[in-house]
Amino acid sequence: MKKFKILLFTYAFSLLATSGFAQETADNKVIITGVRFAYPLVEKWIKDYTALHPSSQIVIETRTITDPQKYDLLIEAYDQDKEVKETREYISLGRYALLPVANAKSAFAKEYGEKGLNEKTYKQIFFHDIYAEKDKTLPTGYTIYTRLQKAGAPLTFAKYFGYEQQDIKGKAIAGADEHLIKALLKDETGVSYTTPGLAYDLQTRKPVEGITVIPIDLDGNGRISKEEKVLDNLDGVLTSLENEKIKNVPIEYIHFSIDKHNSNPEAKKFLLWVAANADKDLRQFGYLKPDAKRLEQEKEKLERFSAVK
Repeated sequence: MKKFKILLFTYAFSLLATSGFAQETADNKVIITGVRFAYPLVEKWIKDYTALHPSSQIVIETRTITDPQKYDLLIEAYDQDKEVKETREYISLGRYALLPVANAKSAFAKEYGEKGLNEKTYKQIFFHDIYAEKDKTLPTGYTIYTRLQKAGAPLTFAKYFGYEQQDIKGKAIAGADEHLIKALLKDETGVSYTTPGLAYDLQTRKPVEGITVIPIDLDGNGRISKEEKVLDNLDGVLTSLENEKIKNVPIEYIHFSIDKHNSNPEAKKFLLWVAANADKDLRQFGYLKPDAKRLEQEKEKLERFSAVK
């Protein structure tokens, strides 16, 4: 009987311990989803945060056609509708740019890698517009690749030039932004648009092998200067893009958001840590810094939200 009581006690203790561990794991687990081109940057933040908080369990659940059914944090690359904004707290972490790119073997890359694009040629090459003045000197042997689903990059790209996503020409590719790059690399007529983090090798800081980044008329004077043709180094490109007066480059924020009624304290802690530490990683991954005033205001709102139990 004594032995039986000892076994019973041991079993009950193990159940309590297991239950406690499971509860702790559940409380410390944070699920993140959203725009896929931001995953390398988010993975860096997760790695640094969990090094400081080993009990935290933060995972990315890859977005497919839709978001996972359950998640704590959403990272997005376009401005949400008013109705969505009313239900979530936002923190703008950095900005991304969109650059025209072409298969390095294409006739398009050979011509426009030297000539570059101004606003007029940009619009005629990438968009359906029956009212636009036609330039008969433009080449015809190229294939535009764009996203099929509604997404941050095509929405931002089209909106900047005064169009809707459905106005972008070309072959619509299912999947994420990196799939446009894969399609372009397989097609020697391929042309597309993408973020610096996908156009450049983040280690060498050079354009990805097989890709030509097309020069742009950054000052809007209708010509491509020698300085605007210098695109062989990612850091130099980012420095140019941080000039507030640049033109012909769509730029938008990436932001994390959390449900205003979310009760996951670990998600709030992680979000506050990211808000305080994101700045040092942005350039490494091809992003521009956010507006300092905007970021500070959003951090203050986030701190007040996080203080609510």
